[in-house]
Order: sequence, then structure tokens, then C-alpha cells
Amino acid sequence: MCPRARPRVFLDSNVVFSGLYSPDGAPGIILQEFAEGRLSVVISQQVLEEVVRTVKYKLPGALPALRTLLMNAPLEVSKDAASEEVVGWAELIDKGDAAILAAAIAAQPDYLITGDKHFLDNPNVGKKSGLTIISPADFLKFLEKEH
Repeated sequence: MCPRARPRVFLDSNVVFSGLYSPDGAPGIILQEFAEGRLSVVISQQVLEEVVRTVKYKLPGALPALRTLLMNAPLEVSKDAASEEVVGWAELIDKGDAAILAAAIAAQPDYLITGDKHFLDNPNVGKKSGLTIISPADFLKFLEKEH
């Protein structure tokens, strides 16, 4: 159960990129919910940099949409996790994903929303981190139940 009226979610870079690429899919709907003020979103500095880099390289036409989203919605950007925190989680999950996991843990969101199978297919990640890790589609199902 979400402790806040407006869920606070940590978005993985694949969710933000996918939402810009396909606004009608679950990630796009999540970005729209955020833009309309129904979600509070936090991302790490690493996620932000990865999204900008990926959009510039793979989807440059979406740069104006990304810029508008970042300028018009109150996005929270958290610090990246310290390297010792990342190393500790790298025993459980891929090192690149461990940095995202450590940043999400520090941000203390209601949900970590990701499309990454390394998070979603390993129940130990959620158990050991204390995070509720959910796919974009499953998060939308949760939102529908709440409304």
C-alpha cells in the first residue's frame, strides 16, 4: 500500500526512454501521470545522464519533449550512490544495475519502476533491498486499482 496520496517513484532510465519513444505505452503513460502531477518522480544523476545520452544518440527528435518534461515537472534528482554502496549490491545484481539499486535505496521511493529483467526476475533484489520493484505495466494496474 502506498503511504502517500501521490506515489513517489524512482524511474529507471529504460522507463524514461521508453516513455519518450512510445508515449502510448505504459512508460509513456507513467511520464504523463508525472507531468500532470499525479506522481512524484525521483531519478539519480546517473539515470538522468544516461537518459540524455541515449535520447541524443538513439532518439534525437525526442530531445524537445525531454527538455519540456524536465523543465515543467518537479523532478527530483538524487545523488549517485557512493562506490562502496554499489560494491555491496554488485554481489546481488550486475554492477551497472547495482549503482541504480543503491541510488534507489537511498532515495526511499514507494516504488522502483523498471523494465530491466535483472531487477524484475530476481525476487532477492526486492527482498534484500526493501524496495517494491515493479514493471511499468504492473504499476499502471496498481494505479487503476487505487483510483
